[in-house]
Amino acid sequence: MKVPFTWLQDYVDINVSPKELGDKLTLTGSQLEEVIIQGDTIDKVVTGKITKIEKHPDAEKLSICQVNIGSEEIQIVTAATNMKEQDVVPVALHGSTLADGTKIKKGKLRGEVSNGMFCSEEELGIAGDEPVHGLMILPQDIALGVDIKEILGLNKAILDFDITSNRPDCLSMVGMARETAAALRTSYKMPNLDYKAECSININDELKVEIKDDLCYRYMARGVKNVKIAPSPSWMQERLLEAGVRPINNIVDITNFVMLEIGEPMHAFDKRELTNNKIVVERAKEGEKFTTLDEVERTLDSSVLCIKDNKRTIGLAGIMGGLNSEIKDDTTEVVFECANFDGTNIRVNSKKLNLRTEASSRFEKEIDPNLAQLAIDRACALVCELDAGEVMEGTIDVYNNKKEAGKVIVNSKWVNTFLGTDISVEEMKRCLDSVDLFTEIDGDNLVVTASTFRVDIEIKEDIAEEIARIYGYDIIPTTIFKISTEREPRYKKGLLDEKVVLFATGSGLNQAISYSFVSPKVFDKINLPKDSELRNVVKIKNPLGEDYSVMRTTTLPSMMECLGRNYSRNNSYARLFEMGKIYIPSGEEDKLPTEKNILTIGMYGDCDYLDLKGTVENITEGLGVKSAKYIRESEDPSYHPGKTAKLVVRGKEIGVLGEIHPDVSENYGVDTECYVAQINLDNLYEAADMDRKYKPLPKFPAVTRDIALLVEDSVLVQEIEDCIRKAGGNIVEKVELFDIYKGKQIPDGKKSIAYAIAYRDENKTLTDKDVNKVHEKILRSLEYKLGATLRD
Repeated sequence: MKVPFTWLQDYVDINVSPKELGDKLTLTGSQLEEVIIQGDTIDKVVTGKITKIEKHPDAEKLSICQVNIGSEEIQIVTAATNMKEQDVVPVALHGSTLADGTKIKKGKLRGEVSNGMFCSEEELGIAGDEPVHGLMILPQDIALGVDIKEILGLNKAILDFDITSNRPDCLSMVGMARETAAALRTSYKMPNLDYKAECSININDELKVEIKDDLCYRYMARGVKNVKIAPSPSWMQERLLEAGVRPINNIVDITNFVMLEIGEPMHAFDKRELTNNKIVVERAKEGEKFTTLDEVERTLDSSVLCIKDNKRTIGLAGIMGGLNSEIKDDTTEVVFECANFDGTNIRVNSKKLNLRTEASSRFEKEIDPNLAQLAIDRACALVCELDAGEVMEGTIDVYNNKKEAGKVIVNSKWVNTFLGTDISVEEMKRCLDSVDLFTEIDGDNLVVTASTFRVDIEIKEDIAEEIARIYGYDIIPTTIFKISTEREPRYKKGLLDEKVVLFATGSGLNQAISYSFVSPKVFDKINLPKDSELRNVVKIKNPLGEDYSVMRTTTLPSMMECLGRNYSRNNSYARLFEMGKIYIPSGEEDKLPTEKNILTIGMYGDCDYLDLKGTVENITEGLGVKSAKYIRESEDPSYHPGKTAKLVVRGKEIGVLGEIHPDVSENYGVDTECYVAQINLDNLYEAADMDRKYKPLPKFPAVTRDIALLVEDSVLVQEIEDCIRKAGGNIVEKVELFDIYKGKQIPDGKKSIAYAIAYRDENKTLTDKDVNKVHEKILRSLEYKLGATLRD
């Protein structure tokens, strides 16, 4: 949307420069593309009067001129011949710049000083297509020494805005005037809409309008008799040219002027070309031919909405009029059309016909049908102002579903919370009123009446946005978003699943996927007792076969199938994991089974129990699970009784890990040790803590003490470590096992276990006395609870 700065001043008192205005409008949400100034590059070119002309003594084709530029008299040497003494001409002074960027400096021409040069229309960039001969001669009464841009109007600025599709009200001078007034905290004035119907004949007696398609929301028409076709006045032509529209004649220019000013496209028909005195709005016939005003014949289809005169098409609705009804030099009676059409249909057909116009670009954005009244009143007022004809009595207005202003109620306290501001309710009202969102204050509530032209105002967030942009984005304080790192439960599982996959693959495992339905025979293959609850399964009513007839209650058979398949393919080792479900019957026929998410880890080849345990620890520690314990398990028939442990978290058993019983491995055709872990992910996730807190590097040194203990062979390493940490309290930073020994020096049934214990206090440097006190306490606790003694 090109907005001429001087045109905008017709509606708003503007006390800033075009660039400053562009910046202010950008801050209120209008996207300024550029500020165009026609003579922007011209500098230090002024008016001057030639007071004396002499021939150059050494050059026949040059003249020496004395020029009065107001403040002084200078000398110019020129080759021009069309000037005479007392002529006023444009003078480019020393250090000046011309329209094409050429720099002018003083110099000597054949020995004579020239302090600049005279300019033609071409040097000033206003020559147009016509050839230029000689200097530009200005009127005699022009003041001297005045910037040529002021004299020729070359300092006029045009602000080019990119209007978004939700703000069609800004595709008009009035719309931009409204935004300008709000940005400058002033008011704007509407153009003159008053007119006098000088013709007593009523248009309703001479013309009828029928709408046959609901793609037309409103159709208005007024008549003008005794039309006098002539060029429009210079001020109107200037406005149109600045906005990029070519002037044609007074009637056509009025319709274009109103479209740019009000934002409502209009069209004018030559009344004598309308047959049967009737206008019909309906769709074109399939394959119909029609020639538009640009003299191009176009083929239409039944999706194109047309304006017809009951016999033939005379215009493409919302796009362009027809050549057969255009305004001609001898037109004496005109029908003004102001209508409103479906935006989607206009856009589709404009693109289909490759005919995009100023009118279609507005209609496709769903402009307000109530603008039609303003536009047709303004057109009639201009007819009277330009003495272009006599406006007829009456108006044709077919408007079946009138669009009414909407209301939005919003709490001012909510607005401040939403924006992070502390704006008074009175200031909010001022902001909204300034853009014609008329507001009443009801306690803390704002009752906003949204004008019909504001198609983007529907919800309270829209009101908050209006307040923010008019109040000033630049003065709204910066605030930190109030966010939480906590995920909702339904998102937490997905996040933790991703983490488990990351930790498992990082431990060298490959992910496997297996079916959730298995054969009832798998329970025998894993040595499951006949009375085990795991044999109580959900049976499939229409199984693919016996091998897939029940839903699994344990994932161990599925993992052993995978390991056995890899072993049978002569793979020397396998490292696998699966995240799947097991299904526990509810005990009621009409109730779905309980589903549990299980992580299963399986491996064989160049590994042992500690490799499996290390992988489980990587996952539990990665999820932030604290105090995971491993307790010896010897009752599970599927596992080796001396190489199996239960995983316990928060006192709840959530899994089992260890070496598979040799008989089970043999059942799956594997004659090497297999290691499998089964962990309930649901229980594991309950104990997960993904919060990570920064901990600075320690300021004070650590003290390390080694101890070698003699304990019964049945005592677990974890029991020893738990005892050390509990007795040592907060200053025990690390407990590291570095030796386990059994041999001649060790009594039968005993083992030697050596630890390095690191002590550190975060608040001070530990003394030997401090460490000895805690160290002795640890030794006493080990002796009392586990029967441990220090090894000599």
